[in-house]
Amino acid sequence: MKGLRYQLKNIRRDKMCILTFLLPVIAGIAINLLTGLSLSSVSENTFGIVENNLDAETAQWLESIGNVTMYESKSDLEAAVIDPSTQMIGVLQNDNGIYTVRAGDELKMYAEMGDILPELYQERDKVRLYDRTIIPADNNEEFLKSLLIVITMVTAMFMGCTFNTMSIISEKEEGIVFVNEVLPMTHTQYIIQKIALGFLGAVMSTGITAVICIKTDGIQVLFLTLIIFLSSFIASLAGLFIGSLSGGLMTGIMYIKIVMIAFIAPPVLIFLAVPQGSILYNLSYILPSSAAFYGLMELLGGQQQRLMVNLIILLIHCILWFFLYAAVSVKPPEKIKRGRI
Repeated sequence: MKGLRYQLKNIRRDKMCILTFLLPVIAGIAINLLTGLSLSSVSENTFGIVENNLDAETAQWLESIGNVTMYESKSDLEAAVIDPSTQMIGVLQNDNGIYTVRAGDELKMYAEMGDILPELYQERDKVRLYDRTIIPADNNEEFLKSLLIVITMVTAMFMGCTFNTMSIISEKEEGIVFVNEVLPMTHTQYIIQKIALGFLGAVMSTGITAVICIKTDGIQVLFLTLIIFLSSFIASLAGLFIGSLSGGLMTGIMYIKIVMIAFIAPPVLIFLAVPQGSILYNLSYILPSSAAFYGLMELLGGQQQRLMVNLIILLIHCILWFFLYAAVSVKPPEKIKRGRI
């Protein structure tokens, strides 16, 4: 217990560990503030017009299919269209109808809209002859918010990896690793202390983030707790592997970034782009973070059909990773060194 207390005290001096602990919490607070933010305007058409250039009927028609912004002169309109931060389409009128002004770097959807807009204007009277039913698009704001929350929580779970890696590297650089060899502490006790160090850090960071971002009750709290505990245990073991393999601080940081990207990016991309149940989707469970990510998304979406499957996969990963580390980290028996009695 004293050894664990000393390691926690040593970790408090590491700025990288402190930042890794606080960043998910800060991100969780920021995501929680997105509740009243509407993201639907991102996909709306935006048109720019020049004052007194369009007649009232044309301006009204544009307003019916998108947002319209008015500018005092054509040069102001062109400057707004060229601005890379906008997807605005400039609309001007002449004797033959309307024509558009584009920057040329728009997304494909807006570029196609700008190209066919004059034709749509010419055919606007024919469209009125047909009955139209407008089907509102699904609201994806909750999905986007859930996705951001889960990515933040998976990052917080990775906190244990950073804790253990930086702790082991610090011991190597300060020579504490040689002191540990003569302390009355078995190798098993050392492993338990290191796992507990990363586990507690990951659980605390993820738990605080979950309290800020997720509102659950009943059985969902149990499922959420199990996902956090199992994922934090795996992250702690990953930190032991990285710390053992790292020869210095910069090498350790590089390994942490590589493993972090490998753990977080594939589940997100596969979840968004690959159908559930496909071969690639099932193969993604090779990464323990996939089960954690999919489980959290199902928990927030209220779809708990595969939640138990994800928990079982996480448990299997915990067992396999633990025995793997125990096998590769077993110290050989002490031998009498040559030249010494």
